Amino acid sequence: MPRLESLKKSDHFRLVLKGRKLHTDFFSIYAKKIFTKSKKKDSLNISLVMKKKLGTAVKRNRIKRKLKAIVINLAKIKGAINHDYTYIVFGKSKAYEENNKNLHQVMIKSFKKLNYRNV
Repeated sequence: MPRLESLKKSDHFRLVLKGRKLHTDFFSIYAKKIFTKSKKKDSLNISLVMKKKLGTAVKRNRIKRKLKAIVINLAKIKGAINHDYTYIVFGKSKAYEENNKNLHQVMIKSFKKLNYRNV
């Protein structure tokens, strides 16, 4: 299973936010070619971000858990997520009410669109 690694420095966030972007009703994904060396070979650079405007900490954490679980499932599928890129996923409030099955389908389509654009 690939290990998820989060971005730590604000400069790295700024670089990724200047890269490719894709917006849906449930989340926004930003992608940029990897610019940092990872210690682990089988790691995926992805950060999940929730704005405070979304609501209480309970709501933000639930959205984050949902999206992280879907990303972990996609990372297990070969070719679903390109490991040569760094991603930032911004959750939106509609993801709170939506069921995981629909979110999973939307995320698969989103990463496919990003992968086709980036190739």
